[in-house]
Amino acid sequence: MDRQEKLALWDCVHAGEAIDKYIALAVLRASHGELAEILHAAHHVTTHRFGNEISLCSIANVRSGNCSENCSFCAQSSHFKGVPAPKYPLMSVDEIKKCAEKGGKAPVEFFSYVTSGRALDDKSLDNVCEAVRGMNPSKGSFNHCASLGCLSFESLQKLKDSGVTRYHHNLESSESFFPSVCTTHTYAERIRTVRDARRAGLQVCCGGLLGLGESLEQRVELAMAIAAEKVDSIPLNFLVPIPGTPMEDRPQLEPLEILLNIAMFRLVNPDSEVRMAAGRGALRSLQSFIFHAGCNGLMVGDFLTVSGQGLENDLTMLSDLGLTVKRKG
Repeated sequence: MDRQEKLALWDCVHAGEAIDKYIALAVLRASHGELAEILHAAHHVTTHRFGNEISLCSIANVRSGNCSENCSFCAQSSHFKGVPAPKYPLMSVDEIKKCAEKGGKAPVEFFSYVTSGRALDDKSLDNVCEAVRGMNPSKGSFNHCASLGCLSFESLQKLKDSGVTRYHHNLESSESFFPSVCTTHTYAERIRTVRDARRAGLQVCCGGLLGLGESLEQRVELAMAIAAEKVDSIPLNFLVPIPGTPMEDRPQLEPLEILLNIAMFRLVNPDSEVRMAAGRGALRSLQSFIFHAGCNGLMVGDFLTVSGQGLENDLTMLSDLGLTVKRKG
């Protein structure tokens, strides 16, 4: 970064404003020697807005595999044969409740019900809603989240009425790169779902997956698109290549590159949670640096088709850093 870019960066930080796309790109292009200053800027924004509290979330895959969509990174797509991913239909209402009760034993602020497929049909949606309504509050104190595909506005309203607080729906990548990721649905459909969730009165969790082969400019494009939607939480995933998928040969991002990407998303989105999700293992010994780079949220436990890090290890890491776990408000 040149002197003018650094001055512009710090002007935005001190004013509590988002950086523009030019400074965002400069952040991604920064040298290793500039990393400490960029992390300092991102950490300043995070602590000013969110303090030292970290929001934890976990998920349950309540319907897995046999997905009609062809997202090129995903082990659950029916388009890719021989991929070692579990396949099972939607769990029963009781099974969904048991998953939530088990997940709720962890100190998570949000617990999310996740299904494969383009969108749940009405009967399946009713089962998820019934499970949410039937949850015993004594079995876990958490907010309900759901990630059920490109639902209609009416279905999202039904979720909200059942007790779901937040809806998760990633944009996955930038609009210009999206056709290289998926061709069975459009970017516009994903944007519509995000906006309909907000219109239905739900909080919105919306992020993406980096390391698919997109350019630095396209990563900035994604960060700006998410900023335009003013979402509540931004989960950042970093590709874990899965054998049998079209992305199986993609190299994982290097640790310092991951940290710069987290910082860029934080600086573009100063008022949203930035949550580390899948791909954290690629950071190796630098995992704790995500909180200096701008994260104030963390997905714990296992992910959809990738193993997690272990809850006790994560809680120890947070304690060692002097960070506190945010609980349901």
